[in-house]
Amino acid sequence: MVDLTVALVLVGLLSIACQFLAFKIKLPAILPLLIVGIVAGPVTGLIDADLIFGDLLFPVVSLSVAIILFEGSLTLRFGDLAGHGSMVRNLCTIGTIVTGGIAATAAHFALSLSWEMSFLFGAIVTVTGPTVIVPMLRTVRPSSKIANILRWEGIVIDPIGALLAVLVFEFIISTQDAISHTLYAFGLTLTVGLGIGAAMGYFLGKALRGNYIPHYLRNTAVLTLMLGAFAVSNLLAHESGLLTVTIMGIWLANMRDVDTDDILEFKETLSVLLISGLFILLASRIDLQSIMNVGWGSVIVLVVIMFVARPLSVLVSSIGTGLNWKEKAILSWIAPRGIVAAAVSALFSLKLELLNYEQIELLVPMVFLVIICTVVFQSLTSVKVAKWLGIRAPAPNGYLIFGGGLFCRMFAKELIANDAQVCLADTNWDAMRAARMDNIPTYFGNPMSEHASRTLDMSIFGTVLVMSPYRQLNPMVTFHFEGEMGKGAVLALSNNEQQQRPSHQVSESYAKKLGLFAEDITYGKLASWVAKGAKIKTTRISDNFTMEDYLAEYHGRLLPLCAFDTNNRLKMYTTSNSVSPKSEWRVMSLIMPEEVEKLGQ
Repeated sequence: MVDLTVALVLVGLLSIACQFLAFKIKLPAILPLLIVGIVAGPVTGLIDADLIFGDLLFPVVSLSVAIILFEGSLTLRFGDLAGHGSMVRNLCTIGTIVTGGIAATAAHFALSLSWEMSFLFGAIVTVTGPTVIVPMLRTVRPSSKIANILRWEGIVIDPIGALLAVLVFEFIISTQDAISHTLYAFGLTLTVGLGIGAAMGYFLGKALRGNYIPHYLRNTAVLTLMLGAFAVSNLLAHESGLLTVTIMGIWLANMRDVDTDDILEFKETLSVLLISGLFILLASRIDLQSIMNVGWGSVIVLVVIMFVARPLSVLVSSIGTGLNWKEKAILSWIAPRGIVAAAVSALFSLKLELLNYEQIELLVPMVFLVIICTVVFQSLTSVKVAKWLGIRAPAPNGYLIFGGGLFCRMFAKELIANDAQVCLADTNWDAMRAARMDNIPTYFGNPMSEHASRTLDMSIFGTVLVMSPYRQLNPMVTFHFEGEMGKGAVLALSNNEQQQRPSHQVSESYAKKLGLFAEDITYGKLASWVAKGAKIKTTRISDNFTMEDYLAEYHGRLLPLCAFDTNNRLKMYTTSNSVSPKSEWRVMSLIMPEEVEKLGQ
């Protein structure tokens, strides 16, 4: 074991390395995190989570899981369900009972566990969780309907699974009148979780909406108040805190006029670090020998959980929902277990060990075996299954163009002719009507609106091009979509205001995002050139007609817009992106007629 400070830093470095590796190899990050945790823990002994944290390990795990669940629930907007709320409800109720019952039965007969231990195991493995679902969804890219169902299920089912585990635990430890004791614990946990969660969500929402909390304290205040609610709930009712923070997050996400974007951004950053670190730390605690000692019965349990319990759960839950067989199939295939299952199993194992309960030594190895096998198997196969079923969303290579002027319509039409995905968005009805007459996909309205967030499928777009005449709206659209899609995903035309006196110039942060096509190319210039007869044309470059020949052919009358390489990947000309077309590339340019003056004039 290395120095404790070095070990903590090593966990952070390994976390970032695993996340980066997963990004490069296009697999969920949980897979390398598990492997690295096992190698750093039981294989090499570099990291010992119990020695690093001691008695603080499980409080830290509990608080971290609370933050992860709260961050996930902040993304749960009822509008995203779009009629599929019944499927989520069924999966988290009927589906949970089906999964837990089948898993418990398999564990009892295949592993010879007592019924009490079998039902505790079954309750724990019902949860999936955002820690494994969200990274897998990024890689698999199922349809938005399936993604929303899985995301809602993964977040809502975590506190439900933990609650079920608490009920079984209370039943196990009760010495007399077990049923009434368990029902009392269930009612108390549900009351405390729902009551404190709804109350804290409401009052925190009122505080944020009324700006009672200074802006620089918003993130810190929300985080500490959420953790305070979590701790108070757990004091009042055992393990009710997870339900509390989930209700809090959902309440805030769906409360009117409450802006949670900056809070969500902060929590997302924190969650990535916590998820990564927790998986490595908990994986480092795995006793490989204990997993080996479980025996062949574990294989039967795993097969039953993945190929019997989950499909039956989805089949029963989908009755009357209108889902087709392909959607049911992918829902049946994607159900990896995550951090909550690991944390809850470790917590109850520790408590039952203190009571000298028999067979408890099998609980943690079996739960981790389920986590490892579901994560590894489904990470490696889900993309192929989604492709085979034909329900994988296309890579986000499309272009959302904000602006519906004549140049935008010409540009969009030429992009579509070259097999690019394009959608025009504008609030001008005449422009949108003209675009529809040209068979160009459109969104009539403000692309930043709540309506757009519900109806405009942004999963197909990787870039937003801001090319509208609305000078006051352009910066807002630019920053909105950059926040949604990341830096570099939004390209905008230059602004004339850059040439005015300093007091009238745009902000430096916004100015850096301008420069689409070339320096000083504004909406006004493009509109003027199109009005004078300029056309957009795509030309193939070859060994006999090089880029130099192309530029010479249209000397002074040509503005390169973008280029398609030999793999049909589109590369946009900007002031910060130097495009060098090669042989067999296609270059799209705005070209002025010979009889009209040059573009630069």
